[in-house]
Amino acid sequence: MDLEVGPGLTIPESELQWRFSRSSGAGGQHVNTSDSRVQLTWDAAGSAALTEEQRTRILERTTRRTAAGAITVTVSERRSQLRNREAALDALRELVRDALAPPGPRRRATRPTRGSERRRLASKQQRSATKQQRRRPSDD
Repeated sequence: MDLEVGPGLTIPESELQWRFSRSSGAGGQHVNTSDSRVQLTWDAAGSAALTEEQRTRILERTTRRTAAGAITVTVSERRSQLRNREAALDALRELVRDALAPPGPRRRATRPTRGSERRRLASKQQRSATKQQRRRPSDD
């Protein structure tokens, strides 16, 4: 059950590590006896399925989700372990696909229009006047 991320990348099943534990939430008495929570870990830093360019891009873009080069996805949305496994595979697939996507076009710096500057300054003056009216009257 290899994980096909895209046309140029398939993660072999041997690189995926699964852990199961008891999930909290809905399920009644069933939740106390079954290990339906799924934790899927993939070592992106040591993966043989990636090129160096892909590895660099994934590790740069998933720094918050990566611990020692391994990406971990935890799912406990469903009552069934099988459905949680499918959801974890989908989540990892989307995470890797988004990390490998080429960056979007760079923003072209522009200046604000004269009208927008006037509107901004007018709203600041209006706000200032409103706050001045809230002040205590002076004793003069």
